[in-house]
Amino acid sequence: MTMTRRDFLKVTAAGVVTVSAASHLVAADASAAPRIHIGSCHIGLAKAKEAGLDGVEIGAGGPGETISVADPKVRERCKAEMKESGLVVSSLMMSVFNSNPLASDPHGQAWLEQAIDGAKDLGAKVILVAFFGKGSLKEGKAVKKADVDVVVQRLKAVASRAKDAGVTLGIENTISAQDNLEILERVGSDAVGVYYDVFNLTGEGYDTPAEIRLLKDHIAQFHFKNGGEYLESEKGKVKWEPVAQAIKDINYKKWIVLETSNPSKDVVADDKKNAQYIRKLFGMTA
Repeated sequence: MTMTRRDFLKVTAAGVVTVSAASHLVAADASAAPRIHIGSCHIGLAKAKEAGLDGVEIGAGGPGETISVADPKVRERCKAEMKESGLVVSSLMMSVFNSNPLASDPHGQAWLEQAIDGAKDLGAKVILVAFFGKGSLKEGKAVKKADVDVVVQRLKAVASRAKDAGVTLGIENTISAQDNLEILERVGSDAVGVYYDVFNLTGEGYDTPAEIRLLKDHIAQFHFKNGGEYLESEKGKVKWEPVAQAIKDINYKKWIVLETSNPSKDVVADDKKNAQYIRKLFGMTA
């Protein structure tokens, strides 16, 4: 998630999603085997529908006493657009922690609580908790142990609220799978998992298929991207076939969210193309 996130209000203006739509999607799949759903974090609901996606990931909002998703009016607009599109909100993204780190900002825990309540209202099952930029948990190759200590305490403080809401907090960072597992063990709640960005972690030099197999059920959600290229491009750094096999091996059946670039400058066409490649990787029909 190192690329710039779209602000929540911008996404909702483009077209976002709702609770009744979430039940619609579940009902549509009730008679079928569980399958991976495909979403996007850079377009709204209307465009996601055009691209043949299942939903979108939306921003929770920027810094302040309250974040955007805490505003009932914002959520009501979102719900109306969900109902109209028939798609869902897969997740919220808290990029606010890249500039206002969870480990140090006094509002951090309150923002998490607001995001959890907002996610519950929207039917979103995952909240991406970001650790990039100022909020990175690494300095060079070393883990910032003091920051991790604070993060663990703040995640523990809201974990029961997340569990009660049916929401998973997915921590997205550049530390290893083993370091993330140690954080999860210290938090001690299955309401906290790992949001795994394959491209970012490939760039960090990790063996991503091996990490995916190590994390297993602790993976809350995936981001897929390939730098400035389409997912299927051989110019990208990720070898997707071994990654897809690892995802199959852990029997992952949740969401893959596109954080891809738009080489053609047509966001709908490019998301559609990348989604088709994902379906091919996993042997899925549209």
